[in-house]
Amino acid sequence: MLEGLTLSVEEGEFLALMGPSGSGKSTLLNLIAAIDHAESGTIRVGGVDITSLNDRELSRWRATHVGFIFQFYNLIPVLSAQENVELPLILTNLSKKERLLHATAALRVVNLLDRARHYPSQLSGGQQQRVAIARAIVTDPTIIVADEPTGDLDRHSAKDILELMTILNAQHGKTIIMVTHDPRAAETAHIIRNFDKGVLTGCIENQHAALKT
Repeated sequence: MLEGLTLSVEEGEFLALMGPSGSGKSTLLNLIAAIDHAESGTIRVGGVDITSLNDRELSRWRATHVGFIFQFYNLIPVLSAQENVELPLILTNLSKKERLLHATAALRVVNLLDRARHYPSQLSGGQQQRVAIARAIVTDPTIIVADEPTGDLDRHSAKDILELMTILNAQHGKTIIMVTHDPRAAETAHIIRNFDKGVLTGCIENQHAALKT
């Protein structure tokens, strides 16, 4: 349960949330992404009070403004990388050709265009996470929420994914909020906030990360 919580994240920021299991990190992430509903209080994302939106409005807002990156990729096994990336665009007004152009651009950003026709089973864990990131950015979202994005990867693949997220933040201006247990992953972010039993207990400004970007 989160009570009396105040958190402000500037546009273009890269924030890491750390804390033990059950501390409320993922709950906060889900509230920001409008997956869960707040029982009280106000949540504003990009100037929009999402706590005032009904379910239909929330679904439309979420599809347009939020990119999701999860620990276990959540790719559809019977779809190619390109088709998985296109999924968030299916309910838009874009034509098939336009969806293909957007998916191609997203796969190019994550340096995986040469694997566009491959299926998840033909890709490594790191490549599958790159596809998931391409899917997250294909709608050009306002904010990217990442829940343990390196938690299922080996050290080398995790490093590649964190470098890619740094590029998305620094070169593409994406606001990123990342939940992680890994201090090395958190070091990628500009700001590290610690969570304990639903309470923000500290804030570290990572000057080293800011210099890298």
